[in-house]
Amino acid sequence: MRFLIHDYAGHPFQVQMSRKLAARGHHVLHVYCASIHTPQGALSRQRSDPEAFQSEGIDLGEMIPKTGYRRRLQMEREYGTLLESVCQRFAPDVVISGNTPSIPQRRLVKYCQRNRIGHVFWVQDIYGLAAYKLLKRRVPLVGPLIGRYFIGLDKASARNSDALVVITEDFIPIFESWGLEKSRIHVVHNWAAIDDLPLRPRDNSWSQAQGMSDGPRFVYTGTMAMKHNPNLLLALAKMLDEKDSGEVMVVSEGIGVDWLKKESKEQGVRSLRFAGFQPFEVMADVLGSADVLIAVLEEDAGVFSVPSKILSYFCASRPVLAAMPLNNLAAKTIVKEGAGRVVASDDLSGFCSAASELIQSPELRESCGVAARNYAAEHFDIEQITTRFEEILQAAVPHNR
Repeated sequence: MRFLIHDYAGHPFQVQMSRKLAARGHHVLHVYCASIHTPQGALSRQRSDPEAFQSEGIDLGEMIPKTGYRRRLQMEREYGTLLESVCQRFAPDVVISGNTPSIPQRRLVKYCQRNRIGHVFWVQDIYGLAAYKLLKRRVPLVGPLIGRYFIGLDKASARNSDALVVITEDFIPIFESWGLEKSRIHVVHNWAAIDDLPLRPRDNSWSQAQGMSDGPRFVYTGTMAMKHNPNLLLALAKMLDEKDSGEVMVVSEGIGVDWLKKESKEQGVRSLRFAGFQPFEVMADVLGSADVLIAVLEEDAGVFSVPSKILSYFCASRPVLAAMPLNNLAAKTIVKEGAGRVVASDDLSGFCSAASELIQSPELRESCGVAARNYAAEHFDIEQITTRFEEILQAAVPHNR
């Protein structure tokens, strides 16, 4: 069969599945956005790739801005047009699309409907709800109206898809309230490409190149906007300054990083260090260089966003220190598995206390890291995951195609 796997974000684990589907004899085109500034997986074709695997980035000629909403929306419309052209050229039997903004996602669903192509909506986040909350807060008068427009787009995309894959059971009530039958909704939790993230020693080529210290090491990776509360990392670095031992390495870029650089310079914070986004090929070393890995998620995200980087953290056999909504699936998994410590998104003192607890107990760090890696080994079997998606995709092929 011909599968178009569209992952707007270009994350590592989705392209891992695309390669596995191609290895099973399916013709697979993996499509992603090449105009967003975010860490991405091994998306270019490799020597070991199956013949039936292709990868294509959609390049808009410039980066889509995180701010400047008018230009951003215009570029997302342009992206939708180009995505439709790619779909027309490849002529898939089924399309699965995830991490996609509401406007190009809706356009893709309509194209599939017109051309009797099966469509599976892979729901990583409910963009319309997130937009509604953000715009209601920032533009009180017209924001809710714009937010409802995006919710309407998401509703239409969901209702007109042949199937939905959601990453947490928490999403199901929302889609049922939108009129979708539960039989069309499949729950498949996210995973990480564990085979591409082998265990690495604390002192490795990457940590040596960065000149990392012998003291306690906290590492944050992934995007960082102001909504991720960078003040948590600043407070942690100040605590390490007081102890005169350790460092916080921020492997990220964006407005939150710019704020951290400014504040740390003005306040003379010594324990905060920065590295930009790193190629996926060195991520095992990046994660392995840490004693503790940090994740942050804003309170507004609630249950509707599950940061996949935490699953990559699990592969590294390192404890996770997270500040996030306690009802989020990732938070519940960390607590249930004993893979680290979780505090509320805005709990600065609790965050620093949990960091101190992890610093002071090598035994605790070891047990949390082992629990994290055991979870990854048990749940990230790519063959089983691929079989599940293969069944969902094959069932989505229209009968009259």
